[in-house]
Amino acid sequence: MFQLLDGKALSTQIKEEIATEVRHLMAEGHRTPHLAAVIVGNDGASQTYVANKEKSSHEVGYTSSVYRYPECTTEKELLESIHFLNNDPEIDGFIVQLPLPKHINEQHVIDAISPDKDVDGFTAINVGRMVLGEEAFVPATPMGICTLLKRYGIETAGKHCVVIGRSNIVGTPVANLLSRKGYDCTVTLCHSRTQNLAEITRTADILVVAIGKPEFVTADMVKPGAVVIDVGIHRIPDESRKSGYRIIGDVKHSEVDNLCSWVTPVPGGVGPLTIISLLENTMKAYKRNLNLK
Repeated sequence: MFQLLDGKALSTQIKEEIATEVRHLMAEGHRTPHLAAVIVGNDGASQTYVANKEKSSHEVGYTSSVYRYPECTTEKELLESIHFLNNDPEIDGFIVQLPLPKHINEQHVIDAISPDKDVDGFTAINVGRMVLGEEAFVPATPMGICTLLKRYGIETAGKHCVVIGRSNIVGTPVANLLSRKGYDCTVTLCHSRTQNLAEITRTADILVVAIGKPEFVTADMVKPGAVVIDVGIHRIPDESRKSGYRIIGDVKHSEVDNLCSWVTPVPGGVGPLTIISLLENTMKAYKRNLNLK
């Protein structure tokens, strides 16, 4: 019988730990950590993510600011806003919510963020530090995956981890992290051009699926007893639901779950840990900013 890697329950526990730390810092006379977000346009998923970030920030006692700009905002105007945030000593970290409108070059925007405030871990300096195994802000979803594995006591040393998906946001960084000391996995990174994919995934002790295709991984692709981490999240129309839709992942859970030793649910698996990682990165930035241990 499989067990759930319950990200929702774990996120509640870690939020309590962060909130306790914030209370101690305030008792010592320090200000609260401050996390900001910049959002351009009206993308529904982005609005939801920023709202959840704001809610979680308040739950742990952080100050939270959201800078909202219309779809027509120019790249120059956005870069000026980022320059302001980089230089505001009261803001410890901030994110620029992606995707941006098509007339704005995302890479230009990411490159403009101060690495010391880049709590999304997207700047070249933080990516480079992570690859070298140095102290860095790690992207939130890969960090959340690692937190799930560590907190649930999943054995990783010497295990074969297969990652499906090579994005700079999830697949590539999580493959790098799990190969490092402390996790010590042997990692295979697969993608859309990988041949004999099912043969490779069936050798995985730990399978991380971040390919962005609904229910892509089926039973014939999973080794019995594997740990399966489903990063995907897709909204599928469903008239039987009050909301009019249901949420599914990149894994066909109706087939796969009973093969697993551990599996993440969708929703409620990796997602909640993504915001936790953002809060943890903000605490790290805050302590650096105030020269606290």
